[in-house]
Amino acid sequence: MTEQRHSALAIHPIAVEEGEGELLRRRQIVKRTRWLVVIVLVLLALGAARTVIVRIANARALEAGTSERAKLYVQTALPRTPTAGQTLALPGTLQGFVQSPISARASGYLKRWTKDIGSRVEKGELLAEIETPEIDQQLSQAVAARAQAASGLALAQSTAERWENLRKKDVVSQQDLDERRSAVAQATSNVAAADANVQRLKQTEGFKRIVAPFAGVITRRNVDVGDLIDAGAGGGAGRALFMLAQTDPLRVYINVPQAYAQLVKAGQPVVVTQAELRGQTFKGEVARTSGAIDATTRMMQVEVSLPNRDGALLPGAYVQVSLPLAAARTITVPANALLFRAEGTRIAVVDAQGRIGLRPVTLGRNYGENVEVIDGLGSNDRMVLNPSDSLAEGDVVTVAPDAPPADPKAPAKKEPA
Repeated sequence: MTEQRHSALAIHPIAVEEGEGELLRRRQIVKRTRWLVVIVLVLLALGAARTVIVRIANARALEAGTSERAKLYVQTALPRTPTAGQTLALPGTLQGFVQSPISARASGYLKRWTKDIGSRVEKGELLAEIETPEIDQQLSQAVAARAQAASGLALAQSTAERWENLRKKDVVSQQDLDERRSAVAQATSNVAAADANVQRLKQTEGFKRIVAPFAGVITRRNVDVGDLIDAGAGGGAGRALFMLAQTDPLRVYINVPQAYAQLVKAGQPVVVTQAELRGQTFKGEVARTSGAIDATTRMMQVEVSLPNRDGALLPGAYVQVSLPLAAARTITVPANALLFRAEGTRIAVVDAQGRIGLRPVTLGRNYGENVEVIDGLGSNDRMVLNPSDSLAEGDVVTVAPDAPPADPKAPAKKEPA
């Protein structure tokens, strides 16, 4: 259409170039708008998809966490059979292997003493002397009586001999001869009695010398010069003059509880320690046992023999005796595996399916961290450590994995300041 024709129609002509540019711009705006809408829709779709995925993941995590928290994890362990026995520590008091009070057998006054406390003496060594004037006089009197009896015997014998000769001549009767023979026998008995009395007094006078009956140490002296020594009424023991103790070896008496009495045998080695002698140990052995339980204390007395050649240990000292016992054949469990219920002591056991079984058990000796189980538990039963009080029969649990052992070569972690 030409310009003349547009003029005839009274229509203003539009420039071709200007109209095409406007149209192109409109098309570009529409195209951009479409792309923008598409991008927004894609973003919305991605956002919705992400929200759905996150919610699904959260739901799964919540479900897994709930299931995980619903599980009851427990730590388990197997019972142990001890390979080494327990060491039993018991108090005791040192005593001399031979310990005796030295008393006087003769009465009198103490003339002198030769050994004081702490003195080491040998067997037969003089300890003291006693003046016995009464015994001396009695001995003199007994000697004189013996001489009198001897002279009477001599007279009776000579008379009997003369009557024997007269009887042969039938001058005297047989009755008279028998009387003279009886007089000889009586005089002989009187001499023998006098001899015995003299020997008794000589032996009693020999007790004026107080000697050591065995080698040892004087631990006590109870007399001094001039003290009156009384041998005791009726020949009984009077006041002890000295206390003598043999210090090598020493004795220690300990009382073993009934629960351990069967494990103690003669010849077992022991270790003796004294608090004042730190770092020093002394080895001895069980010499003998009483072989019976005291009904009052429910303990058995055990005697320990302890060498003391250097004299480091003193009689009367308080010591600790460590007595190693033979290993028991019964199994032991940790003390934290026990459940104390109203119906009795129980141990929670886990089977292969993870179910809990409460086993009634009979306990034996208590070792502190471990307790001996006599009956009710097998060596292959897996028991629960630190069980909860709410744990019941038939509960399903999950066994927690054992923690890996610590590496001794690994450096220690430093705590933050």
